[in-house]
Amino acid sequence: MIISATTGILLALALFVSMLVLLEVGRRAGISRRKNVGEAYGAGLGAVEGAVFGLLGLLIAFTFSGAASRFDDRRALIIEEANDIGTAWLRISLLPSEAQTALRQKFREYTDARIAIYDALPDIKAARVHLARANAIQGEIWDLAIPAAQASAPAAPMLLLPALNAMFDISNTRYWATQMHPPVVIFALLISLALCCAVFAGYGMSATPNRNWLYSIGFSLVLSGAVLVIVDLEFPRLGVIRLNTFDHAIKDVRESMK
Repeated sequence: MIISATTGILLALALFVSMLVLLEVGRRAGISRRKNVGEAYGAGLGAVEGAVFGLLGLLIAFTFSGAASRFDDRRALIIEEANDIGTAWLRISLLPSEAQTALRQKFREYTDARIAIYDALPDIKAARVHLARANAIQGEIWDLAIPAAQASAPAAPMLLLPALNAMFDISNTRYWATQMHPPVVIFALLISLALCCAVFAGYGMSATPNRNWLYSIGFSLVLSGAVLVIVDLEFPRLGVIRLNTFDHAIKDVRESMK
């Protein structure tokens, strides 16, 4: 599941409008019920409301906490990749000087491709093109590093090759980290509960003769805003929330490759 910035905003807007409508539906249902049964129209409703609203709060806390945790993990992975690339770059110095030139050039190309992947987002197709290029350069780097390391001092293959492995592995880890999201059913349940709570809230507000637009709009705005933030945290490259600031860690490494 991939959600763009536009999709996330439209989802939050649709939820906001739907909740306003369902608040009015619940209010009218409460007024009708009150006319039929009198003041006992809300008997026993408190326990149901408490259970549903409690479940909604728990689900919001669960999804927000998970999204924030994954967001932090992705930021940490950017720093880790920058460190891995920088370490491998420095260890090229262990190779014979005649083998360093070609390998360093491939490192520059590889780092440029890695940066271009995330700069291209939210254009998924362009990002996949740069990803394929980066993966191809990994093979070229390895093919250059193996014979160069074998012709070097014993310390070279022991230090350089594990650093290259770490550099390649973290790129794969970062890719799969972008694919880790809660099942779609979790988001569906979250939205369904928010809509259900709108009906209950409207029903509860039917005790007053006039509509309370402040409460209705505030209730709808807070919940739809919470959903929007959760979605943006889950897709930080595609929505309003971005990881661009941390991308400078890898860009700084690239600038140091003179």
